[in-house]
Parts: sequence; structure tokens; C-alpha cells
Amino acid sequence: MKLKAIDIVENINGNDFKTKYYNTSTPVIIKNLSKQWPAYNKWNWAFFKELVGNKKVALYNNVKSDAYTPINTADDYKTFGEYIDMISAGPAGWRIFLFNIFDHAPQLINDFTWPDELMSGFVKRYPMLFTGGEGAITHMHFDIDVSHILHTQFVGRKRVLLFPFEEQHKIYRKPYEVLSMVDFSNYYDAEKSKVDYEKFPALKHAEGYDITLEHGDTLFMPAGYWHHMEYLDSGFAMSLRAMQNSLGGKLNGVWNLFGMRSIDTLMKKTIPHPWYNWKQKKIFELAEKEL
Repeated sequence: MKLKAIDIVENINGNDFKTKYYNTSTPVIIKNLSKQWPAYNKWNWAFFKELVGNKKVALYNNVKSDAYTPINTADDYKTFGEYIDMISAGPAGWRIFLFNIFDHAPQLINDFTWPDELMSGFVKRYPMLFTGGEGAITHMHFDIDVSHILHTQFVGRKRVLLFPFEEQHKIYRKPYEVLSMVDFSNYYDAEKSKVDYEKFPALKHAEGYDITLEHGDTLFMPAGYWHHMEYLDSGFAMSLRAMQNSLGGKLNGVWNLFGMRSIDTLMKKTIPHPWYNWKQKKIFELAEKEL
């Protein structure tokens, strides 16, 4: 992989953000965006445990899905308090994603400010919390609604691998899915890495970014960016989503949600083995063209 450093800014105004990053679909880390929010110092494990510790949450392990694994099906359930105790005790490869904590504690909405000066189209009903224990992994994917994301890290560090959408065939995208066939687990550690360049040779030519997020860092992920995330420490982050301004971008998200996903679900149910075999063949044909 051809990985480079991402731009990092302390602060940025709306005009510069739009010109340099939003309009060019270029990711950037903003260091100080969240430091003016009450959430920056207020949000921690003890605070959340007291607030919503009795709420039951779905947990997900590190097993990478295959053709026959149901997507987004929980591997276990615990109360949020039990989960916090578990990941606070040491390494625990369990994560929570798309947890709308604001449904349970709507007052949290007062702990941050929507950065409307940076972009429009925020889906303000659904700020989402993403939580993981040390060692938890979110495998390579792009968001199905193809929205822009401001992802702010609270507590702990997170390692992130990013690729522009156009690199999809170099990273072996599964047809009719938002997932990569490649297991990028521990990609940054030569001894532990599961990245198989012999099986996936086009990966050597994939151009992306290698990032480490720390407390308070806000990552701008432009619409369609592929991302793989690993929790170096137990921690959590909040994502603010903004729909694309263009009609084409919005329609792409609608197609993914209601067209592409429906076709894939139907084929997996009716002809799973031929569908899987066709996908395998197509993945490597498209990657071969990149070589």
C-alpha cells in the first residue's frame, strides 16, 4: 500500500475548509474543533455509565464477515454499564456502533455544537456514538449512505486506514456490498498483520492515508471514503453525518440503501453459492485490470 500522512490543522474557517478539503474530497484532521465543546472534558466512561449504564446495547466482535455471515447482526448483548466495566478492565475486542445515545439522554445534544460553518446537510436527528475496547476492529468498508462524516475521538487512541472511493478495486471491493474482501487487521504491524499481498497483489498500488486519532481529534471523511479502524485503547467517538449537496450524491445513497442492498440480500437468500462464486470471480477480474 502507498500510504501518506494526512493534513492536520489546529483550526480552520468555513471558506478554507470548503476550498481545500470539502470541494476536493480530501480528508483532514482538525485538532481544536471539539475543544470548545463541553463534551471534550465532560464525556468519559464514568459519566456515561451513570447516565445510561442500564441500557441494553448490541455488541460486535472482531470476526470479519464472509459471504454467508449476516451483516450487522449482534454477537452479544450487555447493558452499557456492563460493557464499560468489561472494556475498562483490559483488552477486549468488542465494539458498539450506531448507538444513538441521544435517544436515551437527549440532554447530551447541548454538550457540542453542530459545525454548520464547515458544511450543510447535517442529519441532526442522528449523531452516533461508536465505542470499542482495546483491540476492537471495524473492518474496511464505506458508509452505505455515502454521507460526509466528522468523526471526533473521545478517550483513547484509534488507528485509521483511509482510501478514496476510487481505490475500490485495488482493495478488492465485494460487488453489491460496501465491504472489502481483504482483512486489514493490524495492517501497521509487520509481525501481526493479516494483509495478504500474494493473494491480493493490487493492494500494493492502493493509495491512501494512515492516521492515529487522539482525544479531541476530528477527522473529516469525505463521502464514499473507505475506512478501517482499530482501537489502540478502549475509547469512543461521535460521528456527525452530512448528506451530499448534489442530487447525484443523494441518489447514490438511496440506491445503495434500497437497490444494491436489496439485490444482494435477495441473491444471498435464493442462490447463495452461485452468487458467492460470481462475486469472487468479479472481484479478482476488476483488481487484475488495476494491475
